[in-house]
Amino acid sequence: MATFKTFQEIQAYQEAYSLCLSVYQEIKPKYDFGFMDQIRRAVVSISNNIAEGHGRQTDREFIRFLYYAKGSCLEVSSMLQLAIDLDYIPKEIGTELLNQSCTIKHKINNLIKYLKS
Repeated sequence: MATFKTFQEIQAYQEAYSLCLSVYQEIKPKYDFGFMDQIRRAVVSISNNIAEGHGRQTDREFIRFLYYAKGSCLEVSSMLQLAIDLDYIPKEIGTELLNQSCTIKHKINNLIKYLKS
């Protein structure tokens, strides 16, 4: 099993949680409710799946949940691009959030590789 005592120690979790807070702050309810609801559910899913996977007690299960987190991360990236294109958020902020989601995806990939070795 991975050497993390708590899921809060995992850097990918920390950054996913930070991204979640940022998305909640930037995507306001004044926008399309369906869009807002979908991106919020997806961004929460990243950190939640990392936490849940860590709690499963086996590397195999943890890896499975990390793949779910990675999929949610890609969904958020897609929706952030759409938010930029629809002018739901300023391009500078959206680009920063996109870069953050890309970093999280890479950290999840690295954690999966580590757990598989």
